[in-house]
Amino acid sequence: MSKVDNKPKRFTEVLDAAAEVFAEKGYHGASTTDIADKLEIKQAGIYYYFKSKDSALAEVCRLGVQGYVERLIVISQADLSADRKIREAIREHMQPFHDLPNYVQVFQYERRYLAGESRAEVNKLASKYEGELCRLFEAGVAAGDFRQDLDCKLATLALLGMCNSVTVWYDGKSKKQIQRIADHFADFIIDGILR
Repeated sequence: MSKVDNKPKRFTEVLDAAAEVFAEKGYHGASTTDIADKLEIKQAGIYYYFKSKDSALAEVCRLGVQGYVERLIVISQADLSADRKIREAIREHMQPFHDLPNYVQVFQYERRYLAGESRAEVNKLASKYEGELCRLFEAGVAAGDFRQDLDCKLATLALLGMCNSVTVWYDGKSKKQIQRIADHFADFIIDGILR
């Protein structure tokens, strides 16, 4: 399942192929020829969808983070306890490691090669996501559910670092496995921040 379900099917296939190639070879090791070969089309066909390799990377990275922001906003607005929101945020953060591993990997490791407006747009989305996570912790402190001395920014960075490290060793084969990992990580975080 791709994050671009509202786009024409062929565009989605091209974008999925670009994500796969960037994840396998890295931005500098990948070429538009590699993407075309993955789709069994001529290289010129790629330029119908993207003007350059850079624009393909930008779109993969944008989609690699955009869904995260959207799902977190839904969680933050839900009628749930503060600890439940953190638990759901961790689950939603880690589920794409199974469902969309190439997009996540490219966003995490290749976005540094973006330039100009593309870089600014992706960084803005990443900052928005981090800010939304931090507000979940802040709301828990304000409600008296979390420790009053909690450094919410540090808790946010710890959550992201811990969760994102899973992409290094998770094999992507079991949806149940990623859900179990998310639940255990949520226990680690929540047990450390409750009053």
